[in-house]
Amino acid sequence: ENISDFSLNITDCTQVVVPEEVFFTVAVVGILENLLVLIAVIRNKNLHLPMYFFICSLAISDMLGSLYKTLENIFIILCKMGYLTRRGDFEKKLDDAMDSMFILSLLGSIFSLLAIAADRYITIFYALRYHNIMTLRRALVILAVIWTFCAGSSIAIALFSYEVATVIPFTILFPLMMFFILCLYVHMFLLARSHAKKIATLPTSAVHQRTNMKGAITLTIFLGVFLCCWAPFVLHILLARFCPHNPYCACYMSIFHVNGTLIMCNAIIDPMIYAFRSPELRSTFKKMFCCTR
Repeated sequence: ENISDFSLNITDCTQVVVPEEVFFTVAVVGILENLLVLIAVIRNKNLHLPMYFFICSLAISDMLGSLYKTLENIFIILCKMGYLTRRGDFEKKLDDAMDSMFILSLLGSIFSLLAIAADRYITIFYALRYHNIMTLRRALVILAVIWTFCAGSSIAIALFSYEVATVIPFTILFPLMMFFILCLYVHMFLLARSHAKKIATLPTSAVHQRTNMKGAITLTIFLGVFLCCWAPFVLHILLARFCPHNPYCACYMSIFHVNGTLIMCNAIIDPMIYAFRSPELRSTFKKMFCCTR
């Protein structure tokens, strides 16, 4: 907020402010939607598969992103009302905790997407050995390692966020992981196209191939939505750290509230993709809302 106030003095761009009611509405809807996904996977034993566990991991990351923006907005409101100060020890610890939650949400989303991409890759190209390679126990171990690493990294980055040595690896990680997933995608689709030509004469294999490619397309949608919703905020962090005094950077930072709202929109869009692309989840949601067996 200090950077935003300073930016108004060096640029003619008007700061765009999103109403608090919009913040809270979008955040609550995102939290409830992802909570429904978690409940659906827990209740339906047919969904106790590695792929859906990785989707649950992504849902938890989305919930943390919405919760972070909600708490941050409440914190700002309390500061404006005079109940909290901006530079107190308690407020600093609270701010570090919220920053840690934001970083945890971002890292959790990146590594969850990476896990889903790897799972889709194995499903498509090692279909006969998939259940031996990606067992339920192995998937849980992968998720435990991911969240342990993300939790430790988020705490370390939040505590040493003012050090350049901390900011640079964090900002490099985002495009690096996106580039790695993109390479995995290109390789996946090129091989899938080659395999599709070879098995075009096998009806059952073709159906299986179409099913696996549908999962790959779903993951492509996930990745596209993630980039559109998170990239503007990550760019804001980079500009705030490396060129806060530049008028052009300051002009971009005037839409800080819009970038924050996009993060919460990601939490709303992802569950819609699950429900639209997965017949099993759609069926589970119908049973949950209609109270039918």
